[in-house]
Amino acid sequence: MEALRAALVGRDAIERDLGASGMATVYLAKDVRARMTSALFTIGWLTAALPLAAQRPPAPRLSTLSTEIEGVVRRVQPAVVQIVVTTVGFDGRGRGNVLGEERRSGSGVVLSADGFLITNAHVVDGARQVQVLLAEPVARDAPGRSIVRPEGRRLAAAIVGMDQETDLAVLKVAAEGLAHATFGDSDSLAPGHFVLALGSPLGLSQSVSLGVVSAVGRQLEDDAPVVYIQTDAAVNPGASGGPLVDLDGRVVGINTMILSRSGGNEGIGLAVPSNIARTVFEQIRAGGRVRRGVIGVEAQTITTSLAAGLRLTQDWGVVLSDVQPRSPAAAAGLQVGDIVLRLNGKLMENARQFDVNLYQVAPGGTASLEIKRGLEHLSVQVRVALRDDDVARFADLVTRERNLVAPLGVLVVPVAGDVLSLVPWVRRAGGLLVAAWDAAGAGSDIGLMPGDVIYALNGATVATPADLSRQLGLVQPGGPVVAQVDRRGRMRFVTFPRP
Repeated sequence: MEALRAALVGRDAIERDLGASGMATVYLAKDVRARMTSALFTIGWLTAALPLAAQRPPAPRLSTLSTEIEGVVRRVQPAVVQIVVTTVGFDGRGRGNVLGEERRSGSGVVLSADGFLITNAHVVDGARQVQVLLAEPVARDAPGRSIVRPEGRRLAAAIVGMDQETDLAVLKVAAEGLAHATFGDSDSLAPGHFVLALGSPLGLSQSVSLGVVSAVGRQLEDDAPVVYIQTDAAVNPGASGGPLVDLDGRVVGINTMILSRSGGNEGIGLAVPSNIARTVFEQIRAGGRVRRGVIGVEAQTITTSLAAGLRLTQDWGVVLSDVQPRSPAAAAGLQVGDIVLRLNGKLMENARQFDVNLYQVAPGGTASLEIKRGLEHLSVQVRVALRDDDVARFADLVTRERNLVAPLGVLVVPVAGDVLSLVPWVRRAGGLLVAAWDAAGAGSDIGLMPGDVIYALNGATVATPADLSRQLGLVQPGGPVVAQVDRRGRMRFVTFPRP
């Protein structure tokens, strides 16, 4: 009927404007008749189609979708926490070197009933005190329920471990029977999937935003070992560490950063995929740190030119350009020129995908590779070894009781004997290897890094933890400290005020 009405209105307008005579009127009248014929045909077709349309199920109402999203939020929100961190820093208001307390906040999500939760490392980095604000459960249909949520429980949290490479940290609170979320499969995500971002942006606890997955496998640098999920769900400062969840309420990412020119949300949020976050969480929960593995190969993405020059049987995927001698890959029989079809059952389309999926296998585990060598298909099991440049391995050398230099918040060990073989880049024996940061100290804030070798402090040679503590004792709080450091074969001075 709408098409017919439009045709009649068009005819009336034409006759009113041009009159009922002349070639133009005849031409336009024919056009109107044609449009009316088309409209009548459309009406007849629609009439015939009505019985078929009546058989189709009605489209879902937006109110139904809204109810479904509300249900997801109600299930996940009790596991989402606000994290309040207290640090010690210098006053930035023109009062000189005045030390004072600073507070900042972030977000996190509880992943076990006994109080283990995950957040971003940058949220708790350098923290002297960490508190977790748990959501207070509220019955949805409780009589007289207020729309203002109670604050909830505030509990002290211990830092179990941090992983700077993925910017993730695991915390523990002394509580049982907590509401907790579960990880989903981030590999199942695709652009366009709906996701929810939960957290405490700008300190506004229990905030929720809805968006879609904008991209998967987003990299910030070509050689970066971590890929991100990109979403347009609103993420603002303070929401770091909160969960990105799918419409089944599963954690598919940990919100980590935003790309912004203004400092606020511009629709580009990045989250660590859950399949990476799960590995980090489980390793830190079990052993306090992440152990990363390698098999001793160099993988490259196959290009058209590379395939043509090497006469490869396919022009896509991953080829091995190097197999290191005496490596697990060499022991398993892998060869230069092998095409990697699958790694642990996953199709390999590029070298970065190969690295990221291998990254998820803990040292001591086994990687299963499907290889194409010429016309031959092979299945190869390769032992995964500990990455030798992973500075987290130094943490096994120290204990807080024996190696902590409390004022600096670092754990150090003399560079001698077996320790010397772990740092082949150093120029000479002696000095103190920074093995790890102490969670309650300021090591990360003052610029010392795990793997650094400290030779001197304010010009005085140091060879034991006691030497380092003694030299620090000669400096007043806030006074200048200069550490002479070997950082992977390059000597440098690291300066900082005495904590």
